[in-house]
Amino acid sequence: MPDGTLLLIDDEQALRQGMARFLELEGYRVLQAINAAEGLELLGQHATEVLVVLCDVKLPDAHGLQLLPRLKQRAPLAEVVLLTAYGRIPDGVQAMKDGAFDYLTKGDADEQLLPVVARAADKSRLQRRVQELERQVGAQHSFASMIGHSPALERAKALAQRVAATESTVLLEGPTGAGKELFAQAIHQASPRRSKPFVAVNCSAFPKDLLESELFGYRKGAFTGALGDKRGLLEEASGGTLFLDEIGELELAVQAKFLRVLETQTFTKLGDTKPTKVDVRLVAATNRNLRQEADSGQFRPDLYYRLAVFTIPVPPLKDRPEDIEPLARHFLQLFAAKLRKRLQGFDAEALHRLQGYAWPGNVRELKNVLERAAILADDAVLTTDDLPFELQSPAPTDDANDQSLRAVEKRQILRVLQQTQGNKTEASRQLGIGVKTLYRKLQEYGLGSGSA
Repeated sequence: MPDGTLLLIDDEQALRQGMARFLELEGYRVLQAINAAEGLELLGQHATEVLVVLCDVKLPDAHGLQLLPRLKQRAPLAEVVLLTAYGRIPDGVQAMKDGAFDYLTKGDADEQLLPVVARAADKSRLQRRVQELERQVGAQHSFASMIGHSPALERAKALAQRVAATESTVLLEGPTGAGKELFAQAIHQASPRRSKPFVAVNCSAFPKDLLESELFGYRKGAFTGALGDKRGLLEEASGGTLFLDEIGELELAVQAKFLRVLETQTFTKLGDTKPTKVDVRLVAATNRNLRQEADSGQFRPDLYYRLAVFTIPVPPLKDRPEDIEPLARHFLQLFAAKLRKRLQGFDAEALHRLQGYAWPGNVRELKNVLERAAILADDAVLTTDDLPFELQSPAPTDDANDQSLRAVEKRQILRVLQQTQGNKTEASRQLGIGVKTLYRKLQEYGLGSGSA
């Protein structure tokens, strides 16, 4: 297996073939070209394979310094080493400025060539690996990676895709667990800032007295315990996107400071007297009605209107029932691989229960349920026995307004069983009936298996 592919461009046949043989003995595959035109053609055909281009400076149809940008354009991840019979320091300096990896004099190249080629090849491999990882991350957090095609989800995605390419501030509104951070990541990946940092901050996860210093940073001595300067998360996100989840948790004083960031892209650290400049796009999220809170004085109205330049409602799972099955199958395969189990799907009743549940915790709750079910599953196909109790019992089919004794009793039994998390002994005690009576009524009403 060769160590990699090299391209050698040199019009001196004997020297070119001797160098090629030397490199091939070290394990490289060497492509050869006699002039610039042939070299560019070969590089175009093998752009994904060539790690290093070794190019003579003086070619019949081009000068190496002028050829260098065209080589880099044809294969951006390949490193270029220029070779010359007469080394000139100004040419070498210019070559390095223009993107050459190194500049070698042919007479001195014998002992330098292999180490230089090895380092250049390693750099090229690393750049390709980084590019592949970035591609994978981009694919993982893209709009295309979002599972489901319900009308509610498609509407939200269409709005997010429209705003992603702009610099506008975005406010994502939706209940906890609906996938607001996934939308924020997709907006970042579809924006011109995709190669820069994406920094996510859950404002509810920090004590309120620490959140300001985490966001804005501080100078040494700003408060007791500030033993050195600290960069805040705003600076860490500079050039990229800052995602503030649960922004409604910000205190009013911090809200005022953030308003200045949005308006001027500057802020003052704790303990500092000079403003710090940043270049940040803000995507915020909330599960609260910020407009109502702004009207009542619980949230700054000026910050709300600055945030709500472009608002995207992220739909709860109950508004996208068509997406429950594909999401459930995705999570099942995810945890099957993690647990090294062969899990193939759900039986009809288990799938019916998943689709009929209200999912107050949204996609996050569905994911947690599937992880638990995957752990408990003994067979390749999940059944209702693998689901939590609240999903094992079918929802009452009686209309909620049905006040007949049978309907009321059925709803009460289900309510108490849910409160006791399926503990039938405790449920029978709270209901004031015997355990055997409870089992009989469970069978009568079709609430679960009726067994312990």
